[in-house]
Amino acid sequence: MPSIAIYGDSGMGKTMIMKRFRDEHPPRFDPVSGALKTPVLAMEMTSRPGERRFYSELLTLLGAPQRSRADIAQMEQAALRIMGAIGVQVLVIDEVHNILAGSYKEQRIVLNTLRFLSNRLQISLVCFGVNEAREAISGDVQLARRFEQFTLSRWAANEQFEVLVASIPRITPLRHPSVLAPKSLRRMLQITEGITSSIFHMVNNLAVEAVESGSERITDDAIENWQPEFDVEAAFA
Repeated sequence: MPSIAIYGDSGMGKTMIMKRFRDEHPPRFDPVSGALKTPVLAMEMTSRPGERRFYSELLTLLGAPQRSRADIAQMEQAALRIMGAIGVQVLVIDEVHNILAGSYKEQRIVLNTLRFLSNRLQISLVCFGVNEAREAISGDVQLARRFEQFTLSRWAANEQFEVLVASIPRITPLRHPSVLAPKSLRRMLQITEGITSSIFHMVNNLAVEAVESGSERITDDAIENWQPEFDVEAAFA
């Protein structure tokens, strides 16, 4: 089955995309079978992946009771049976780069498990992770070939960034529009390093300052004088 891998730096919005996709495809009741169908199942790769921990996490997500003495084969069959019964079509896995935390053998086993689930259930995989996740998925050539890869690149000084920055103040409770000069946009990009979460955090803080000062708009001077709460360079100087 065709699958998708989405890579990007931390803070670029990968988890938000995953949650939105999951929420747009919620479980639905099938009146014919009388069962609750779950087309999209979303999980997070465990911090120290292994076959048992992976299936344990999956069964917990499925709400299945687990026996402490169950072996991996029994856990596997339970997961296959339940996922087939509820009609899972897409398995979404966040933090897939956590695969790299395991030994080489553990990495191979987890990747083989993902390929096996996709083959047996005929489901697509959607994996999210930081850029190092490419290395994790490429550990299984047959699995890697199934993935269409997308990268969430950092924001650059272009029209798209201008549109993003211009759109954020519109959802803040400021009474006046904020019109920013190109110099201010470049400074925002420099401070945030093009990371989406940092951009929203900065604009939110500037909006709070604008309300507190009574200006009710984000100005070029406010951006020029703004300092992040935590200066990484200063902290490690």
